[in-house]
Amino acid sequence: MITEVELYFTEGCGRCELGGTPACKVHKWPKELQALRSLILSCGLTEQVKWGMPCYTFQNKNIVLLAAFKEYAALSFFKGALLNDTENMLSKPGEHTQSARLIRFTNIEKIIEKEAVLKAYIYEAIEIEKVGYKVEFKKYGADEMPAEFRDKLESNQKLKTAFFALTIGRQRAYLLHFSAAKQSKTREARIEKCIPQILAGKGLTD
Repeated sequence: MITEVELYFTEGCGRCELGGTPACKVHKWPKELQALRSLILSCGLTEQVKWGMPCYTFQNKNIVLLAAFKEYAALSFFKGALLNDTENMLSKPGEHTQSARLIRFTNIEKIIEKEAVLKAYIYEAIEIEKVGYKVEFKKYGADEMPAEFRDKLESNQKLKTAFFALTIGRQRAYLLHFSAAKQSKTREARIEKCIPQILAGKGLTD
């Protein structure tokens, strides 16, 4: 993955084989990405790279990510679920997402038209961090954990401690990943592959 912000806008995140090629998704939305970048920076946030993407923070707290996808460019608010979505612009990036919310863009005209609204969303996200509001994550019980993983945790105390030390969101990502496999042997293979990542205190996509 890239480590410098400027490289993102020319090379992409570096997480797939398309990075640095004309086929990279950043080249589909150059005007939109730069317009969003300027808008975010005008709100006084600090720019850095996290997860191969431009991440914008306030006093070291994550506020919003800037990302390019095949079908759109997007702002992703870490605590978007807490925002007052007055313009009905926010959407979940995935069915099971609890905290993050996206605003999708397919043309620069929408960014220009909604500039004031977007800044208001960003400023509200900053205030949420200042006050210290947190998303109340739904907790998932043992009955929603694949049996193969539950057995693994019961036989490996170190793994159990490491797993429950992860954030609820990271725990949930692993459980969804394991449960998505239809066959037991596939679930077991996924679990074995992820054990070193869990022991290292990392999430599924970290």
